[in-house]
Amino acid sequence: MAFDGGFLHLIIDELNTAVDSHVDKIYQPSKDELVLLLRKKSFAKRLLISLKAGAARIQFTDNKYENPAVPPMFCMLIRKYLSAARLIRVTQPRLERLAVLTFSYTNEMGDISEIRLIVELLGNKTNLLLVGADGRIIDCLRRSDPETADRLLLPGAEYEYPANQSKLNPLEAGINEICAAVKLQGGDTAKALLNSLDGFSPLVCREVCFKSELSGSLDSALNNILSDLKNGGSPLLLLRQDGTPYDFSYTDISQYGGEFIKKGFDSFSYLLDAFYTAKESSERIKKAAADIIKLINNLRARTEKKLAIRLNDLKKCENREHLRIYGELIKANLYRIENGASFAEVENYYDEMKPIRIPLNPALSPQNNAAKYFKDYKKTYTAEQTLTALTVKDKEELVYFDSVLDSIARSETLAEIAEIREELSLAGYIKRTDSRKKKTAAAPKLKEYVSDEGYKILVGKNNRQNDYLTTVLAAKNDLWFHVKNIPGSHVIVMCKGGPVSDETVLKAAALAAANSKAAKSSQVPVDYTPVKYVKKPNGAKPGMVIYTTNKTVFVTPSLPE
Repeated sequence: MAFDGGFLHLIIDELNTAVDSHVDKIYQPSKDELVLLLRKKSFAKRLLISLKAGAARIQFTDNKYENPAVPPMFCMLIRKYLSAARLIRVTQPRLERLAVLTFSYTNEMGDISEIRLIVELLGNKTNLLLVGADGRIIDCLRRSDPETADRLLLPGAEYEYPANQSKLNPLEAGINEICAAVKLQGGDTAKALLNSLDGFSPLVCREVCFKSELSGSLDSALNNILSDLKNGGSPLLLLRQDGTPYDFSYTDISQYGGEFIKKGFDSFSYLLDAFYTAKESSERIKKAAADIIKLINNLRARTEKKLAIRLNDLKKCENREHLRIYGELIKANLYRIENGASFAEVENYYDEMKPIRIPLNPALSPQNNAAKYFKDYKKTYTAEQTLTALTVKDKEELVYFDSVLDSIARSETLAEIAEIREELSLAGYIKRTDSRKKKTAAAPKLKEYVSDEGYKILVGKNNRQNDYLTTVLAAKNDLWFHVKNIPGSHVIVMCKGGPVSDETVLKAAALAAANSKAAKSSQVPVDYTPVKYVKKPNGAKPGMVIYTTNKTVFVTPSLPE
């Protein structure tokens, strides 16, 4: 991601609006996060410091974080020194990914002194250090090993900034000096820029190259980027076509053409909230659902294997009629067949009296051979009935497993994952961990939209919600929507038989398509019918229904803005 030294430079400008504020509260939501509540007249903001891998940053945030009941030791230490401390400046050495927050506080002797909270956002060596006025480390979040570390990061050690990479500071160096350094590096221009300049991420270096190819001038492309960096930049979020965040920057990114959607923000902190909230929420959900996904995939693979074996056995049962014919022919020719014979040659009166050779078991009498053929015929008949029922069940299970995986993929909160987990528990796929009597579950929280006529349009987000929406909440004359033969949400237009415009039908159908496995397709078939024609068979899997008297529309999936 593009949280480079240049982006941090612009974040520092935002953080300096908090100068002269006091630290009101301090929290440590997780081992890699610290939140400071800063207050002054007409100003109250939460400052987030995150050292998480792939999400290291410092910013103001509007998000609320759940805090542990017992604060960690490092949090207690920070509270000891910084509670009620006054922020006097925020600085950044060169364009390094280092933020230095200097506070004024009252020390143990009652004197006013300075103390620094240093945030190091350096790849896999992120750290947070509290450094006293004497330049010595009071403590740090991640202590170093004295025998192997490049720097000594321990309480009492003198703090030193990470080693400088001897790159040019683009805010101080001239364009000619930068171009000369890039030329000296040689090779790929983007790599040369990355190796020559502080504060430039690979994304920004590639953008400089892209713009220089368009303009024919590296000087012009560099000036455009540096102008944004020096003059405050423009917070920009790149979104994939499905709306999920891809990357962010402080300057316009043109290198991807129309592959991504561009979205601007009023501040860099708002931009980071939008980017990391979606990213971290998705990761939390994936982590919370990892065991379910593994279980369902294993069950699905097992069911597919069973289905293949049963279909093969079922195919063998298709040609069982010859067993009955053999038995009938042997029975009709008992007087001609000798005991101990290994075969019998008789006329087949089922096929124009053509001669036929029937294999026999010499150890059995002719009558017992006939009985065995009749028994084998009956066995395959019974097997066919059983296998047919089992293959139907296997296919239903595969459809159900697909619907669960689709629900997980579209889940947006941990509560929705908990609903899916409860559904699987009730269906017997997951063992209950709590043997106590379960309280009555609250009504699911459904997605809700409004049609032009003012009708509510409700969308289920998983099988449990689908069942509740269709079989409990919806009236018999409401309209029910679902993508055709594809796992997805049930959608209800709560019209109670009232007039529904074509626009509402298309809107509800588009919602059904967008909340299905076909969300990234086009011209998706969506069936709709009054709820009274939708039935849930006895013993059907959660979310599974049958319906009749339906119509079909073809739509492109979309969600209302």
